[in-house]
Amino acid sequence: MTAPVQISLEVNGERVDVHVRPRLNLADFLREHLALTGTHVGCEHGVCGACTVRVNGDIVRSCLMLAVQAQSASIETIEGLSDSGEIADLQAAFRDRNALQCGFCTPGMLMVAQDLLKLEAEPDRDRIREHLSGNYCRCTGYQAIIDAVEATARARRGPKA
Repeated sequence: MTAPVQISLEVNGERVDVHVRPRLNLADFLREHLALTGTHVGCEHGVCGACTVRVNGDIVRSCLMLAVQAQSASIETIEGLSDSGEIADLQAAFRDRNALQCGFCTPGMLMVAQDLLKLEAEPDRDRIREHLSGNYCRCTGYQAIIDAVEATARARRGPKA
C-alpha cells in the first residue's frame, strides 16, 4: 500500500491540511474527508457533471482530478457558493421553475450555470443550452433549467435603459 501524501489547500475559504491516499480523486476527498456531499458522484468518468467544482476559479470535474493535484489550490464547492449567497438568486430560480426534480444533477448544474453568468451577462437560450451541455439531467428535459438560468440572467441585468 502506498503511503499517504500530505496536501494543503483551501476549500470554501478554509485552509485544509490533511494526509490522503495518492490515488484518491478530488470528489471522494471532498465527500469522505470533508463531508461536503453536495459534490455528487455520478459517472466517475467526467461526462455527467454531477461532481463539478471550481479549482482556482475554473470549473473542473472533480472525479477526474486527484486530491494531490489540488495541492495549494483554492477549491469552491456548491456548499461554499450557497453559504456565501453567490447563487441565492439562481437557487431561487431553480426552485421557482421546478428545475430541481430529483436534485442529483442540481449542484453541478448550479456551478456551471453560475460560471456562465459570471462570463456573460446576457446569454441567450442557445448559449445557456451549450454551456450546460456537459451536465446531464435525467429528469427535467432541461427546459426548466434553461428557464431558470435565463430568468436569473435577466434579473441580474435589471431593466434595460
